[in-house]
Amino acid sequence: MIIGLEGNIVYKEPSTLHLDVNGVIYEVFISLHTYSALSADRVRVHTTHIIREDAQQLYGFTQKGEKTLFDGMLKINGIGPKAALAICSTFTPEQFAGIITSKDVNALKKVPGIGPKSAGRIMVELAGFDAVLLQGDTIISSAASEASMALESLGFKREQIAKALSASSATDTASLVKEALKQLQKL
Repeated sequence: MIIGLEGNIVYKEPSTLHLDVNGVIYEVFISLHTYSALSADRVRVHTTHIIREDAQQLYGFTQKGEKTLFDGMLKINGIGPKAALAICSTFTPEQFAGIITSKDVNALKKVPGIGPKSAGRIMVELAGFDAVLLQGDTIISSAASEASMALESLGFKREQIAKALSASSATDTASLVKEALKQLQKL
């Protein structure tokens, strides 16, 4: 898996970046936010490497939070890399977390390639626990998602889980579950 690249920009456009890494030139698909953040000739990008039967594709991001948002979107049924990249191009991770928190389906429909059905699916998949928990400038979604699933399997309701997880300060799954269980005992 390629999780990051550092090299010189050979070519860039709003959706694609060609990056020379020690003589090997990689094509990396990027969001509009990443494109606007690229100012130097030498850059470092966090990447998601997607391997399919017919292609290997790299998606790159200057912010770790944007990569986490992209990876989280890929886990939703019916959302592929193009739609996930469109979401990353339209919203910052912080804006997206606000949209999920406020359950603003109409804002999601503004994303190219996301219709009412996909917007509804995103809201349903991410409902109850603010989709992603913001801590500083980073987004923690996989640990919170795993903790939420673990607590749901124990029989707790999503609303209770969301309250407990939002009060937790841990960043890994095991610690989130422990802190959330302590919070749920008080509820």
